[in-house]
Amino acid sequence: MPAPAVLMGAVAYDPKVVTIWEGFRAWLRGRGLDFDFVLYSHYERQVEDLVAGRIDAAWNSPLAWLRAERLAAASGGTVSALTMRDTDRDLTSVVVVRADSPLRQVEDLSGSLVGVGAVDSPQATLIPLGHLAAAGVEVDVRRFDVGVGLHGDHIGGERDAARALMAKEVDAACMIDANHLAFVQEGTLPPEGTRIVAQTARYDHCNMTVRDPASAGVRLFGTLLRGMSYADPEVRPLLDLEGLTAWEDGRTTGYDALARVVDASGFYAADGRVTAADYRP
Repeated sequence: MPAPAVLMGAVAYDPKVVTIWEGFRAWLRGRGLDFDFVLYSHYERQVEDLVAGRIDAAWNSPLAWLRAERLAAASGGTVSALTMRDTDRDLTSVVVVRADSPLRQVEDLSGSLVGVGAVDSPQATLIPLGHLAAAGVEVDVRRFDVGVGLHGDHIGGERDAARALMAKEVDAACMIDANHLAFVQEGTLPPEGTRIVAQTARYDHCNMTVRDPASAGVRLFGTLLRGMSYADPEVRPLLDLEGLTAWEDGRTTGYDALARVVDASGFYAADGRVTAADYRP
């Protein structure tokens, strides 16, 4: 009897993606799963291939999850969130200003120039701008379109927005809270050089999206991912590269804020078509 099989898609936002999934492939195959992966240059094709049945699973951004859900529903199907990283839960984005800025609270941002990440970045563009809009704050936006199609996984645009803030080219910049800290640690932002004036509600990030959660291959895939231990010297370096300490059950309750912004901005249609006017992955 052949071993259960899974073909997974992943977006190649960084060369480390190959290292990560080649390592995971060896580990998964050693435990009875006939696992392989294919790489995509952007999320839109990955989602389309998942819904069309050309792959069994997709390591999806939150934006890709929303599109997969809509495309599947439009064709009479469904998708499920199998797993997610422990670090994908309960994140926030922040709007920061320079420490010497006269802007002190979210209302002060009205009429200011705000730097954001790429057009398709949930954490550095869509969610924080949605947060400002919900607060009734109208701003001018300078977008830094680095890695369009990667849904913010390439944080170059986010980093460029931070640099523009310190160069006084923008009045404020949007970024995920973890990158606010990382940019200080790497020297992009000076220590104590910025101040947070707005913070979003908590939201979730990536998940492993699957078409058929009841298939033998997908069930074993989920069991094996959740069984990975940070104490295992074989997988610990790979988990570090992927930015997690444990795989947890997937959940979809943390995507409401992004879904509202997608609808309000017309990024995707209700049937999953890409309708954002200036989005070309």
